[in-house]
Amino acid sequence: MRRTYYPRYLLAGTLAVVLIIPLLPWIARQPGNLLAQEEEIPPEAEPVTPPECPYFTHFEQYEARGPEALQRVELPDATYRALSQETEQVSRALGGMPGARTANSVGPWISRIDYHIFSLLQQKNIAPAKLAGDAEFLRRVTLDLIGHIPTAEQVQQFVADTDPQKRARAIDRLLDSPEWVDRWTMWLGDLLKNNAASTQINRGALARDAFYQWIKSSLQQNKPYNQMVSELITAQGDSYQYGPASFIVGGTMSMGPAQDTYDRQWVQTATMFLGLRNFDCLLCHDGAGHLDSVNLWGSRTTRTQAWGMAAFFSRARITRPGGNGTAYLVSEAAAGGYNLNTTSGNRPTRAPSGTVRSPVLPRYLFSGHQVAASENFRQVLAGELTSDLQFARATVNYVWAHFFGIGIVDPPDAFDLARLDPRNPPPDPWTVQPSHPALLDELAHGFVNDSYDLKTLMREITNSQAYQLSSRYDGQWDVTYTRYYARHLVRRLESEEMADAVVQSSGVPNPMTIAGYTSPFQWTMQLPDTSLPGGTVGTFLNTFLRGDRDENPRRQDLSVSQALSLMNDSFVINRVRAATSTGRLAPLLSASTSNTQLIQAIYRNVLSRDPAQDELTAALALFQTGTRATRAQDLLWALYNKVDFIFDY
Repeated sequence: MRRTYYPRYLLAGTLAVVLIIPLLPWIARQPGNLLAQEEEIPPEAEPVTPPECPYFTHFEQYEARGPEALQRVELPDATYRALSQETEQVSRALGGMPGARTANSVGPWISRIDYHIFSLLQQKNIAPAKLAGDAEFLRRVTLDLIGHIPTAEQVQQFVADTDPQKRARAIDRLLDSPEWVDRWTMWLGDLLKNNAASTQINRGALARDAFYQWIKSSLQQNKPYNQMVSELITAQGDSYQYGPASFIVGGTMSMGPAQDTYDRQWVQTATMFLGLRNFDCLLCHDGAGHLDSVNLWGSRTTRTQAWGMAAFFSRARITRPGGNGTAYLVSEAAAGGYNLNTTSGNRPTRAPSGTVRSPVLPRYLFSGHQVAASENFRQVLAGELTSDLQFARATVNYVWAHFFGIGIVDPPDAFDLARLDPRNPPPDPWTVQPSHPALLDELAHGFVNDSYDLKTLMREITNSQAYQLSSRYDGQWDVTYTRYYARHLVRRLESEEMADAVVQSSGVPNPMTIAGYTSPFQWTMQLPDTSLPGGTVGTFLNTFLRGDRDENPRRQDLSVSQALSLMNDSFVINRVRAATSTGRLAPLLSASTSNTQLIQAIYRNVLSRDPAQDELTAALALFQTGTRATRAQDLLWALYNKVDFIFDY
């Protein structure tokens, strides 16, 4: 494929290669890609030895650099340095800032988000980036809200619109679109780990599909998020018929005693809904001596307390009455508790000690509510958890991280409950964990007051100036500015976004037939699982590291294989070829369309903007030889390999 096709694009390729080559040394340093090289680790980034815990698998959270590295806002860790470097590299390749204007960084502010972000920037004497231009903003918000790039017509109309409220109107239009439902069904599918099979449990395609349909239906109804989570925690019934039952099933440990499953069910609940992943450690041993340099709250929490949380699931019963290959049935037993009677399994021995007797009954650690044996354990947990402010904090922070690239608490699943309140600061050398603690709490309270409405939260975030800042920065950038949101951080398009952008901009459909569905899926963003589909499309998606919703999360790494995929993969190449005959470029090739108009249309279709003058000049030179159809294909291919197609900036 490469030898027969690529030479036709040598001239067009110069438009892309001049942007790709400068990034290759940086790509080579990114972890997990084909060009990864060893680097000398700066002294402050040198990791300490993880605690000795044979049962604990999330060792990445032990990448502490010692007490001095706890000053996370003042001394950004490797994650922030990498994000800062990536944004610098991409923004330099993007060039100027067409249509950018100065943000209101001095107030007064209408948005509480802007108040907190810009007030802190003022205190730190940090100048924010300018506001993104209209084309840049529209592409970003469309990708972030619905997972698609805007159409050429939408770009042209939006840029020409003189209404000062046009950004707010665009946000409302996107939030009310069926594509918003698709994008956030995918997002929640990732968060809730909805898949047909994992290393621990085979839910089955029918259970996965029921879960997928429930998530999608809940979003279509704009169901309050606390209600969604309550339904997941309390679910009972046939997993093939009632989607939320798959949440409990997904917490099954296939080997070991029942307590291993109760533990796993609580760990997934605490991580997904409270942002507290350290329970995976605490269910093995006390935090003291293990989490001392990682999580102050965790270091003060005991295994006994963790048992009290896992005990909420000790009456959940998961059976398969029809045998292998049939639905799981989830029910709630009338009696039982968390028995301390294990000597084997995936956790250390569980045995009574001191005043701790068996069975352990549930106790909600954060309110002190001791559950009576007569109560329905999971119903009590649903009520306690969804009324806990930490539930609102974690939800807001997960959503914030999607739009800003990093959470107010980051990583979003690693909250330290002893370091959230600046009015009650932690002891030295610890510092307050959130970059903007007052903003985090205001957003959390607002989420509660707005009846846990995800759309309202997203509307507030995307209407803020803080979100609308450009990724390009005028002054001298310092990596310490990253945590203060002084500019927008770029991200590589996710697998589904990349594939659907190629389909949309080429106008060549990608119908995917999935077993169990009568109609083909037209967009990869609509797929119920990251294992679907197979074949050419699946290979393309996997190249961009979509993960498996089990042991392999989504990743943003760059690699040479991704660059080669955009250059040579048949998924892309076949659409480049067909775009001029049956796709979006066919009607543009009419004699009445000038080369300039054709080039502008291709740029709007692919990059959601008009070409800069130097780009237009280079493209016009390309059209001086060969047929218009061939050169239109050349330009389309070249734009698929530009930095501003690959990144959401």
